[in-house]
Amino acid sequence: MAFDHQPFLKSLTQRPGTYQMLDGDGQVLYVGKAKNLKNRVASYFRKTGLTPKTAALVKRIVQIDVTVTETETEALILEHNLIKQYR
Repeated sequence: MAFDHQPFLKSLTQRPGTYQMLDGDGQVLYVGKAKNLKNRVASYFRKTGLTPKTAALVKRIVQIDVTVTETETEALILEHNLIKQYR
């Protein structure tokens, strides 16, 4: 099942935070951070300019979980901890 990104992006905040991209089995494919979650996550769904590796990743996404943070620094720390957790 493909991820329907358009309604998701419409509801996404422009605040800082982290995002976790998950596949159909609930496995974390990617963890990232953003100072603007809406802009960063939307960048994965552009029609052009994606690397083959990123395009392959996007095809596997069925869910994106986000955590909004107060600051970009808080997002950076949370991203670091999530990467360690899922490594």
